[in-house]
Amino acid sequence: MIRQMRTRVKRALASERIAWARRGSVRPDLVLYESFAGNGMLCNPEAIFRHLLADPEFAGLRHVWVLSDPAAIARFEAEFHDHPRVRFVHRGGGAYWQALSTAGYIINNATFPPAFGKRPGQIYLNTWHGTPLKLMGFDMPDGAYESANTLRNFLMADYLLAANPFMAETMYEDAYRLRNVFSGRIIEEGYPRVDHQAVTREHGAAVREELERGGIRLGDRRIVLYAPTWRGASFSDPTDDIDALVRQTDELQAALGEGVVVLLKTHQIVHARASSRPDLRRVLAPNVIPTNTLLGLSAALVTDYSSIFFDYLATGRPIAFLTPDADAYADGRGTYLPVDQLPGPLGERAEEVGAALRELLDGERMHPRYREWAERFVPFDDGGATGRVVDIVFRGRTEGRRVRPATSDGRRRLMMHLGGMRSNGITSSVLSLLGTIDHERYDVTAFMPLYKSGRARANQVRIHPAVRQVFRIDGMNGSKGMLLARRAIDWQRAMPPSSSPRWHERLWTDEWHRIFGQAEFDWVADFSGYSPFWANLLLRSPKAPRAIWLHNQMAEDRERTVAGRRSMHRSLGRVFGLYRDFDQLISVSPRLTELNRGQLESYAPREAFVTVRNLPDAARVLGGAAQPLLSVLEPGEETPDWLTELQRSDRDERWFVATGRLSPEKNHARLLRAFREVHQRSPRTRLLIIGGGPLRDDLQRLIAELGLEKAAFLAGARDNPFALMAAADCFVLSSVYEGQPMVVIEAALLDLPIVSTAFASATDALPTHTIHVVDQQDAALRDGMLAFLDGRVPPCHLQVQEYTGEVLAEFDAIASS
Repeated sequence: MIRQMRTRVKRALASERIAWARRGSVRPDLVLYESFAGNGMLCNPEAIFRHLLADPEFAGLRHVWVLSDPAAIARFEAEFHDHPRVRFVHRGGGAYWQALSTAGYIINNATFPPAFGKRPGQIYLNTWHGTPLKLMGFDMPDGAYESANTLRNFLMADYLLAANPFMAETMYEDAYRLRNVFSGRIIEEGYPRVDHQAVTREHGAAVREELERGGIRLGDRRIVLYAPTWRGASFSDPTDDIDALVRQTDELQAALGEGVVVLLKTHQIVHARASSRPDLRRVLAPNVIPTNTLLGLSAALVTDYSSIFFDYLATGRPIAFLTPDADAYADGRGTYLPVDQLPGPLGERAEEVGAALRELLDGERMHPRYREWAERFVPFDDGGATGRVVDIVFRGRTEGRRVRPATSDGRRRLMMHLGGMRSNGITSSVLSLLGTIDHERYDVTAFMPLYKSGRARANQVRIHPAVRQVFRIDGMNGSKGMLLARRAIDWQRAMPPSSSPRWHERLWTDEWHRIFGQAEFDWVADFSGYSPFWANLLLRSPKAPRAIWLHNQMAEDRERTVAGRRSMHRSLGRVFGLYRDFDQLISVSPRLTELNRGQLESYAPREAFVTVRNLPDAARVLGGAAQPLLSVLEPGEETPDWLTELQRSDRDERWFVATGRLSPEKNHARLLRAFREVHQRSPRTRLLIIGGGPLRDDLQRLIAELGLEKAAFLAGARDNPFALMAAADCFVLSSVYEGQPMVVIEAALLDLPIVSTAFASATDALPTHTIHVVDQQDAALRDGMLAFLDGRVPPCHLQVQEYTGEVLAEFDAIASS
């Protein structure tokens, strides 16, 4: 408890610091630089910084470096301690947020923290840190989730720097899905850091001396740099084997002989672990020395899949590739270019790679693919890249420069908020829609929180791979008092943009831009439709048609009572108050559209109410139904008696099944009461209720009270309910009200007979009208189940292709308007 309170206090103080910093005016004369989360004055930002500092035209600029590494701070102090225009700030501190929030120019080679949102008047240049060989962004495993903050930073940027056209297209536009939505500019003028590979004699001598002072014995020997990339599934949790790196370094040294010194240059995220090893001081290159300076000093380079070798192509010197895990790496992470086509000798053993490299060092010949790769990947690295980038960003000179917008393929840009992604009908519906709509016609963005729970994450992974995923990370920027005032206002009443106070509107628009930057969409929709927060946020999108889904009889949902509380009364009331600012209110069946239009017409014009029916994921339903029944069990779960009975091949029991959340509107209590009478007349009947929810304990008690412990069972929520449904004989729905229940569509896909109570939209829950609909009384539901036992309820069926075509036409009509 104390630890949690400390965490909360720490977050609150951080929030106040950021809010205070954002009150300051943006200063056009201030430039902030950050490399690798403060690891040092490194990479492209360092090259740009030194160019600006030396240019008399920019003598009025002041410069702030973000640093976190003690060695980097010591090196900075040694060089710039007395400089009147250069200072540093500790990453994450108050001074950091003050500088980041007020600098007119902000330059990063990676990402700013999730809490950062670019302010009007700031110019953001993201240089990134290399041409990719290994898969990036959405192309890598779980890439959408892993890349959440990177994509957010890119969308905020005014300029993205690409070393070459391959990087611009493959990484920015394709891997990070910036095509169509990025509104900044992409610069293709080479990499400033590569300019620093032209090391002067004096500078080279100084760096060699620094390496000697650090414990590396160079003498007059040539340097070969060994620079492997990081290993692991997550950038935040690398799994590099430091002992293996040491062994490979020593083996390379032995193969190359006494005339060279092999230095180990680890990836930025691995360096902290490597530098803690005293035995590595003899070979480990200090992180504070810019990598490209080391490349400029090196007679050859050994790497694996690191982008560092692209930079080194500009030197014309030999490169070798040590890839002991090529097959495993290709399977786990993957590369954009074939590893066996790299521009240098390739091998799995350090000894053979070292021997091949020694031949290149001792001779004058170049690897046969080297020139081709250099022409493709370093075509603009002629020593003047820094000046050209400064021309574009600081002087605004684009004439004759390679700077362009992101490409557009003409698809209509749709953005949809998906909601909480719980395992329910709404989630099933949106995942099916995202997997079925025409991705050659639509460029689709899915927007959601950064999920932590297992079920929500499992559902997020199911999103169609063509869909761009944007996550809301962290929270609104504002003082605690301002955020509390915002919540108080939003709690009392709906506050659409048209009537919002200026400070209130600024909080919402700042939050939109913190997440989406300057991205633009042609149609914006809240598929969830239940949260005033998300509905409010979507109303702050740049002007576009806006839609919100109505999955149920919303007026009835607002009055739903659980444990004596109408938990959605106030929140749905605030959502209703926002309806007038949406262009389309989408119900999921024609009858439901009529009901919502009639009950909610005081909140929005009648013509705004439209229909798009739900789509099933037929492949998932049928595939799940084909799985063995035991596959529905959780890991370690014992097989319950009801499942043993259900899976018997010789059983003669008739099983009714119901699937849905255990909440009041589903009225499972009525189902249990009706089933008791069915069971009394036909003891060989069983009832299985699949789902979780707040009424589970109440329903379990009711089962006991009705004496149904051996005939009615609560199966709980299951990732694959379809195997259980397919094993049953009849599907039963006992709801008081519904939209267009996904479970009914799924039951029809499984050719199950369906008995349902007559909720208002039951008549068009299926296009074939084959549901056996009964009145909303216990006796009527009992008679419906008895009718099935008597053979009077035929199976339902869904013509999937025909139905899907009809629903997609409905969607096209509203998404294209």
